[in-house]
Amino acid sequence: MTHSSVYLESGVLTFNGTFIVETVGFLLMLLFLARVPLPFLGIPKPVFPWIIDIAEARQRQITAKLQEAEQARAEAEARLKEADSKLVEARKTADAVIEGANRSGEQLRADLRQKADLEYQRIVDSASRDIEVERERALQGARDQVAGLVVAATEKVIGETLDEPKHRRLIDRAIEEVARGDSRRGRSGS
Repeated sequence: MTHSSVYLESGVLTFNGTFIVETVGFLLMLLFLARVPLPFLGIPKPVFPWIIDIAEARQRQITAKLQEAEQARAEAEARLKEADSKLVEARKTADAVIEGANRSGEQLRADLRQKADLEYQRIVDSASRDIEVERERALQGARDQVAGLVVAATEKVIGETLDEPKHRRLIDRAIEEVARGDSRRGRSGS
């Protein structure tokens, strides 16, 4: 009998003698394995409890690994949240540092501009004072020179030496005449 004869054309299992013998043999083998240890195969106790113990140990191992995986996933999520919060905090800190640096830069720029303006004003004031002093010196030098020329010319014309008060009056009059002459020339030249 072949394997195909066990099945009918419709696909339903038929009960013939071979099927019954195979079923009885299988049940006896199960009963034997459930009750009899097989020390010659390295199985010191009946096979079914041994298989059940192995299956339960495997189930406990799988359950423990699933719990470890769940715990690791929870830890990873917690670390991710912590890293995200640290990243947000770092960004806030960086923004604050940048803002502070910008404010410091603006303040420094304003301070430098103010110092430069003050230094510029000091230099201008100093130069103006120096120019005024030099102008006064030049005018005084010109007055002294004109006075000397006037005294010399007057002595030649008059033929006498002048004392100090006369000398001063003549110098002042000469300077006034020169100044009036300059102002007339300025008006007529315009």
